[in-house]
Amino acid sequence: MPGAEPNRLSWREYLLLALLALVMVVPGLSSVPPVDRDESRYAVATTRMLETGDYVDIRFQDVPRYLQPAGIYWLQSAAVSALSSPEAKQIWAFRVPSMLSAVAAVLITGWLGAWLFGRRVGLTAAALLAACFSLGFEARIAKIDATLLMVILTAQVALMRLYLDRMSRPRATAALFWGALGVGLMLKGPIILIVVATTVLALLAWDRKVAWLKRLNAHWGVPLMLAIVLPWYVAIGLVSDGEFFARAIGKSMMGKVATGQQAHGAPPGYHTSIFTLAFWPGSLFAVLAIPFVWRNRIRPEVRFLIAWIVPTWIVYELIATKLPHYVLPTYPAIACLAAAALFAPRERAPGKVLKGLGIAYALLWLLVSFMFAALGWYVLNDLQDLFDPVTLAVGLIPAAAAVATLWFLWKDRPERAVASALVAALAVWANTYANALPRVTNMWISPRLAEAAKAVAPCPDSPLVTAPFHEPSLVFLYGREETRLVRDGVEAAEVFAASDGCAVVAVGADERPEFLARASTLGLTPRPAGTVKGRNYSDNRKLDIVLYVAR
Repeated sequence: MPGAEPNRLSWREYLLLALLALVMVVPGLSSVPPVDRDESRYAVATTRMLETGDYVDIRFQDVPRYLQPAGIYWLQSAAVSALSSPEAKQIWAFRVPSMLSAVAAVLITGWLGAWLFGRRVGLTAAALLAACFSLGFEARIAKIDATLLMVILTAQVALMRLYLDRMSRPRATAALFWGALGVGLMLKGPIILIVVATTVLALLAWDRKVAWLKRLNAHWGVPLMLAIVLPWYVAIGLVSDGEFFARAIGKSMMGKVATGQQAHGAPPGYHTSIFTLAFWPGSLFAVLAIPFVWRNRIRPEVRFLIAWIVPTWIVYELIATKLPHYVLPTYPAIACLAAAALFAPRERAPGKVLKGLGIAYALLWLLVSFMFAALGWYVLNDLQDLFDPVTLAVGLIPAAAAVATLWFLWKDRPERAVASALVAALAVWANTYANALPRVTNMWISPRLAEAAKAVAPCPDSPLVTAPFHEPSLVFLYGREETRLVRDGVEAAEVFAASDGCAVVAVGADERPEFLARASTLGLTPRPAGTVKGRNYSDNRKLDIVLYVAR
């Protein structure tokens, strides 16, 4: 509980949490190929920045990519420059900001839980966040959401300290708050404001007090925030002639509110319905903590966490476009409440109804745990037609650990229950990300296609002309300037004819007849030089691609 001498974690405990987070998120970081479609679009845009030196305009090949500000591209550019090079096409380097942000979020959650509820809660909350499926997925891909989580978490922690008024340096805390808002606005525009503003509004409505808002020091905090964001916002406005704001806010952001963009629409209740999977394995402890949260809702620290979670959750349930990571910024607060409930004194035994609901949910959680345990084996068996007894055997570890988790909870041994859940998560993520997914070559078409095209390329800088396979991962791996994404076989033949015999053409089964017919009318006799088969997981379409070169 916060006080004059708040509980703190030692540097050894922070080191332990950092190691735990790394162990959870590093498997698969370098072995899983570039993922379509968002990750590879980020990587291609970052590569263009590095190659051109233009850090204002954001483009995928030559097409404007005006969805978010440039912050994440700058971080990826710094990581690639320090650890690799754009020519190396090493996707792990682009993923480093996400991985480090996830580790930082775990450490901040540890600080938050310890300051509010004590050392054991801080360690447990951080561990639950480190193990959770959603954060682990976002930490392994070169996108924005793990970094955005870390920045939102920083802003919320500063806001919490200002709300509870338990700090010796309020001006420094206010500066941290406004600085985090500025960084968040550079990452994903006003998304950070959704979490912060709904938290503030909920607290004002709940407390009916506004005096604490003075501690935000908005008179100099807002200019500080604007000093961070305005230079780039003005520059991109001039470079794009205002098109960035029309697309990013008018089309992308507001479009997500009104309609389910890119086939990601879902009715209200979506985030609640998938919570057991998204926050697994910590979802078990989170749901069982609901009675504790309700009983302690008048405590200021619990009230703040509720105001953090509930309004943000409602907003994203009402928005038409839904993706699992949208509610990720609420997970640190959920982890803190779940951990606090685990170690709280048992005030009274639950009634029959609550006990029955708890048992029913525990069984549901166990079923989901078995699904995760079988994930690695299923991926290899179903997508690669490979029966691997070792992967199947390793899957028994998380299954047994999940059963042990419930057993220790039943026996009121929370530390052992959490430890068992962490073992289950670590075994699942290692088995799936480091073992199974890299071996499913049937679904990784881009690496095989890029390698095959480079092997038969007749010229040092042969363009790769491709239809209908247009995935961004291919653009990243083969080269943003060398890859030509064309509409159909006819256009592929025409580009082929204009290449002076240097192009490699990759056409699918449906496009081959028109490609060959048009090539014949142009006086060309393309020679088959290779075949790549597989399934495009982005649209679940089977592909049979033939590579052609000039005779």
